[in-house]
Amino acid sequence: MNILSRSVYLGPNLYALFPVIRLTVDLGPLEDWPSARLGEAAFVAPLLERLPGLYEHGCSYGEPGGFVRRLREGEGTWLGHVLEHVAIELQNVAGADVTFGKTRGNGTPGQYDVVYEYEHDEIGLRAAELGLRLLADLLPESLRPAPAGEAFDFAAERDAFIRFAQNRALGPSTAALVRAAEARDIPWLRLNRFSLIQLGHGKYGKRIQATVTSETRHIAVEMASDKEETNRLLADLGLPVPRQVLAYDVDEAVLAAQRIGYPVVVKPLNANHGRGVSIDLGGPDEVATAFEHARQHGRTVIVESFITGFDHRLLVVNGHLVAASKRVPGHVVGDGVHSVAELVDLVNQDPRRGIGHEKVLTRLELDHQAERLLGQRGYTAASVAPAGEVVYLRSTGNLSTGGTAIDVTDIIHPDNREMAVRAARAVGLDVAGVDFLTTDIARSWTETGGAICEVNAAPGFRMHVSPSEGTPRDAAGPVMDMLFPPGTPSRIPIAAITGTNGKTTTTRMVAHIFKLAGQRVGMATTDGVYIDGNLTVPGDMTGPLSARMVLRDPSVEVAVLETARGGLVRSGLGYRRCNVGAVLNVQADHLGLAGVHTLDQLARVKRIVAEVAHDTAVLNADDAECLKMADHTQATHLCYVTLNHRHPLVREHIRAGGRAVVLEEGMNGHMITLYDAGQHIPLLWTHLIPATLEGRAMFNVQNAMFAAGVTFSMGVGLDDIRHGLRTFDTTYFQAPGRLNVFDEHPFKVILDYGHNPHAVKAMVQLVERLEPKGRRIVVVSAPGDRRDEDIVEIAALCAGHFDHYVCRRDDHPRGRAPDEVPRMQAEALAAAGVDPARVEVIPDEQAAVEHALRLARKDDLVLIFGDKINRCWKQIIYFAPDDDAPHAEIGAAVLAYEPEAVPDIAQVDAESLVRDERGVRLARAPEASD
Repeated sequence: MNILSRSVYLGPNLYALFPVIRLTVDLGPLEDWPSARLGEAAFVAPLLERLPGLYEHGCSYGEPGGFVRRLREGEGTWLGHVLEHVAIELQNVAGADVTFGKTRGNGTPGQYDVVYEYEHDEIGLRAAELGLRLLADLLPESLRPAPAGEAFDFAAERDAFIRFAQNRALGPSTAALVRAAEARDIPWLRLNRFSLIQLGHGKYGKRIQATVTSETRHIAVEMASDKEETNRLLADLGLPVPRQVLAYDVDEAVLAAQRIGYPVVVKPLNANHGRGVSIDLGGPDEVATAFEHARQHGRTVIVESFITGFDHRLLVVNGHLVAASKRVPGHVVGDGVHSVAELVDLVNQDPRRGIGHEKVLTRLELDHQAERLLGQRGYTAASVAPAGEVVYLRSTGNLSTGGTAIDVTDIIHPDNREMAVRAARAVGLDVAGVDFLTTDIARSWTETGGAICEVNAAPGFRMHVSPSEGTPRDAAGPVMDMLFPPGTPSRIPIAAITGTNGKTTTTRMVAHIFKLAGQRVGMATTDGVYIDGNLTVPGDMTGPLSARMVLRDPSVEVAVLETARGGLVRSGLGYRRCNVGAVLNVQADHLGLAGVHTLDQLARVKRIVAEVAHDTAVLNADDAECLKMADHTQATHLCYVTLNHRHPLVREHIRAGGRAVVLEEGMNGHMITLYDAGQHIPLLWTHLIPATLEGRAMFNVQNAMFAAGVTFSMGVGLDDIRHGLRTFDTTYFQAPGRLNVFDEHPFKVILDYGHNPHAVKAMVQLVERLEPKGRRIVVVSAPGDRRDEDIVEIAALCAGHFDHYVCRRDDHPRGRAPDEVPRMQAEALAAAGVDPARVEVIPDEQAAVEHALRLARKDDLVLIFGDKINRCWKQIIYFAPDDDAPHAEIGAAVLAYEPEAVPDIAQVDAESLVRDERGVRLARAPEASD
């Protein structure tokens, strides 16, 4: 059994609306060995013994024990399905809360797509690897793969996996805060592999690191870290604190202990989690030993008076005490029979105890500190303590060292509550853990004495949310309510736009409307990430990582995210939901790639955007695949877009009070009209929108209608929508590669990125509507990774509409021969009846563009389907039509061009850009090749 491929989905995807991992697994000969054939005694029972949590898996039965039934009943289940459940259970063993999984055959015999939920991708992937090794170890010798290295020890491997997971998973406090955020519908993003979390999106974002928040003052953290300064500050306010002295060497420590009076406590000045703390020291030798131990955790050591009493942690959030716990150091209770070491093993068998923060409690350890405390009693690890005697193995009650916690929130005396609040305020912490020693927390400190030992920044929440005894407390909720008071926003509006064609232009239109409406827009498109109109990251940025770039930016007020097929198929969405999701169309493109072979499968990919739309799904009513998506969205509103004002379904939708954008005919042309809740709202004549070329470019008419539907559904005013559409054109710098027209030569040139049959057809129809006076010349191509039928169809759609054809290829042939695509298209044109004398094959894009421009004469129209848009545009604007150089020599010179000869404008530093007299942005000091 081998894992052929791994895919990690960051958000909503084809399989679930939350993060999952997909493995493509090849069972090989194990396809003939389902679980029942492998045997109960040899396989099923040992598997359940190693992972008893599998008994709780419901599987398709939907109740505990369902998966075990699948293992045992009939012929059993196949090992791909078993691996799914093992990967889930191993994550649960390591502390994750995941349950979802599904396994399906992928059409190839013996191969399965194994899908399962994860909380952290590295942990989820490692769980599958360990699960694969476990299953291999349980197979009969004849089916087991050749051994590699040492024998497989599952118990040791499991514990190593748990430690691996703890090093990468969120800690218990951070996890509690994340759960509290999710309960309040506050989005969150993990910003590093540790505990740095962003809560909220864009301008509403806040950050936490463990329990330090973006509202925590640096000076307060510094104060809390300086135990001596904190002690002095609290004493000045009349709060109870022990007497303290700093010591820099052993002699100073012993002298300080003598001045304070025994017993004393020795601890590092700047440590936490009880590290290096020794208490109840009764003599110079113990102080000297404790000093050396403390020095391992900090250069400066504190000696302070030992306060008799129980250790309590009082949690204060935003000036209110929210939880109180009595902390009991790690210990065992003698029974007169077992040694201390044996009692430790018995205690560690408690299922609540685990490694580190894996579970509610941490395992006890017999280490240096435990041996020191045993030695004070005259014990060793082999000693047998009398029945009932409590033998402490730790001097502090930290849960991370094996301590236990008892909730005492309900019985704390009001004076002690107020004392803790005053201490937190004095230090200046928004979230503080006050360590208070007292004999009875239910009685006032003014009566019983006691003292504040420390005030901690970043206090742990585990003892409060999962106490060993008593009522669990919501420690994280008050933190969320402090950062995001009820009723305040945490999300910026998100518009997600997908479709086969038009999504880039529509995305830019929507962003333009929002910007003119006064919003600071974060936009992700095929040519980069833009913040407030400034390109910050160039490149194809239509996947989940670019979406998260936008959502992380603290200046962004609204996100407009182009969402392409590739990102959805590879990694899913980068967010759990959007306010408005628009699906423009579903046409044949990229079929045969990444497991998407049919139009229906492609529609299923695009549908994800509609599925996660929260407020409105904007769908193309003229596209049958888009119409089907209405049955799958949970959005509050549906907004249909149609070019057919007689569309029967849209008509019924409008009559029912629904929302729609309809193209209606009038005396003055076509009017974009909004319908909503019974209102009829004429918006704008199409010929007034520059991007439509006076209403002739119907695809941009439709894009403008979608932009109107999206922005209207997001609350933009009608005048702002009109203003945005009337000022949006298709110049190179507003929409590069999208219907860029250059008419400063004697002839007109149109540059477009169309690369699929639907887009090419739209451009060909536009050329017909433009009715050029002269000849029509086209430079045509197709990406090499498209199906043969798509490459041929693109050429066939051009046949008969042009006077001259130049067939080229992209710079990257994507697996095809250098001239394979242009020759396929030339043959397709000939098959469609085009005279071969009017067809030329010039594979190099730069040479093809140059040749087409040389062919053009006054009043001609040249349509160029470009690949390297920046380079093509520079060729067009710098072309010199009056050059008298012989045609053959020019062609030879162009063919000699290297792709690097013309720099990519998107990669030129912003400081090096100027504008020429035509307003075109150029690189300074252009090279001769420009």
